Amino acid sequence: MEYKLLSKIKGPEDIKKLREDQLPDLANEIRDKMIHTVSKNGGHLSSNLGVVELTIALHRVFRSPYDKIVWDVGHQCYAHKMLTGRAEEFDTLRQPGGISGFTRRGESEHDIFSGGHSSVALSAAFGIAEANKRAGSKAYTVAVVGDGAFTGGMVYEALNNAGHAGKGTRLIVILNDNEMSISKNVGALARYFAMLKANPQYFRLKATTENVLNHIPVVGRPMAQGIYNVKTRVKNAIYKSTMFEDMGFRYMGPIDGHDIPHLIDALEGAVEADYPILLHINTVKGKGYSVAEKEPEIFHGISAFNIETGEKKLGEKGFSEAFGEYISAAAAENEKICCITAAMTLGTGLSSFAKRFPDRFYDVGIAEQHAVTFAAGLARGGMLPVFAVYSTFLQRSYDQIIHDCAMQGLKIVFAVDRAGFVGDDGESHHGLFDAAFLNSIPDITVYAPTTFAELKTAFDKALYKAEGPVAVRYPRGGEPRLPAEYLPSDADFDYFGDPEPDVALVTYGRLWSEAIRAKALLEEQGLRTGLLKLNRIKPVPKAAVRSVMGAKGVYFFEEGQRFGGIGETFADKLCKYGFRGEYVSTGVKCEFCTQNTVEGLLHEYKLDAASMAALATERQKER
Repeated sequence: MEYKLLSKIKGPEDIKKLREDQLPDLANEIRDKMIHTVSKNGGHLSSNLGVVELTIALHRVFRSPYDKIVWDVGHQCYAHKMLTGRAEEFDTLRQPGGISGFTRRGESEHDIFSGGHSSVALSAAFGIAEANKRAGSKAYTVAVVGDGAFTGGMVYEALNNAGHAGKGTRLIVILNDNEMSISKNVGALARYFAMLKANPQYFRLKATTENVLNHIPVVGRPMAQGIYNVKTRVKNAIYKSTMFEDMGFRYMGPIDGHDIPHLIDALEGAVEADYPILLHINTVKGKGYSVAEKEPEIFHGISAFNIETGEKKLGEKGFSEAFGEYISAAAAENEKICCITAAMTLGTGLSSFAKRFPDRFYDVGIAEQHAVTFAAGLARGGMLPVFAVYSTFLQRSYDQIIHDCAMQGLKIVFAVDRAGFVGDDGESHHGLFDAAFLNSIPDITVYAPTTFAELKTAFDKALYKAEGPVAVRYPRGGEPRLPAEYLPSDADFDYFGDPEPDVALVTYGRLWSEAIRAKALLEEQGLRTGLLKLNRIKPVPKAAVRSVMGAKGVYFFEEGQRFGGIGETFADKLCKYGFRGEYVSTGVKCEFCTQNTVEGLLHEYKLDAASMAALATERQKER
């Protein structure tokens, strides 16, 4: 497709120059570019296809970046990126050095708040709106929040807080609802009132009437309140629910989120209001691409695919799938096993479990904090709960792991998916913190398998041998191929090589395969090399530490945050046991890693085989 209109858009002001009848064609061009780019690079497609018209309407009405648009999660910002000067570089989406698949403050002045995790936009937007009000700014702040994000409790905390802000707070919350049907829920009469309330003239008349009544002595204010009470009773009869207005917001909608003129009217109407507004729109996930409309969950986050058929390019079996197979088999033998996910059934490999054991499967929505405490309750009641969660999202439940789980010694198994580098989703999704923060919690056990066989062993121990809370962390993608002579055992650690080597390489998880190759490189240079693999990383086995005491140099490699990580714990134990050689720990140095391939990141942070060997060689030469 030739992008005649999109090529003219260098910034939001250019959208205002188009005729209204050109906007649907602009939407078609955006969708086409989006589909073609994601088919090559992978990304979040369904959610982005659903908000194209909304994004156009937002930039038609508001003045970004003066008016602030905050996207919840940020994975539905592709059209926003194209309309804010990034259309020409959109083909670099999620590539090394390219534009992010989420909003990023450092990427553009139009990306107001960096995204990646759900349910945060409303809190941030309210803060921005309050700051604007205090500064005397007339700018508007718009939070775009999907209905999925409304399963996160933080949204309701923000609603409760923001709804009391009252007059002068220029905050507009857009609830993007892609599940509910307008006709089913409210009918023709409600649709009529929704369209009426979306008209800017409605707000001008309403404001004028309230102003006049409030200035009439004695009877004015009671009359205004009486009108409001009557209106509320009528509205209750139509909508059946006024939750948002009960929380202090003025509710508008629901309206068709793919009708650009109607959206523009609604947004202009919201601008006329001088108090917090909640605009409820209905959209279709995957809009404009039939395959994505039929299977929106699959196309929510997808790897490269064939545009004509929608088929994904087949990849190797991954750890998520291996976990799903294991836990389904285990649950067939043990009726106490139940599984919990926070809106990530497909991503964590639990689809089969959910179908086989629906009465023991719980999708709690985007509510990781609740998930952990809910699991604690299940454990207290005698069940054996397994919470499958991405490492990056486990961060959100740190307090609950401490207070509701570890402190009470409750048996909960955490299946920590996407541990380590994840690649193209970038800094908000790398699983680089779990090893360090779990390491700080008393009485929790953590395993780090490298292969599918080790995964099974780790979960067997987690379910039936370990006491208290247990985490099993594993990377995104498939298992590495290992030489037969280096296959780990069922023990908590494995050591290979001379008991008193020149160099001892220590690591865990995915990096084990890199360490094996590094050993070969070092031995080519005549260095006696030992390899220590930690299968259990918390607590670090004492015997594992003693196994490298005879080395001249011990080099620890960790695919995670170095500070507070397992490498520092290992160093502490070495010192206590009287180690007199050299010790160096390599990991991520307290920074946020950008998007890149996993291979590129391993090389960048000197965690690949060549870097491991180079470090050990250089240090030994200096001795």
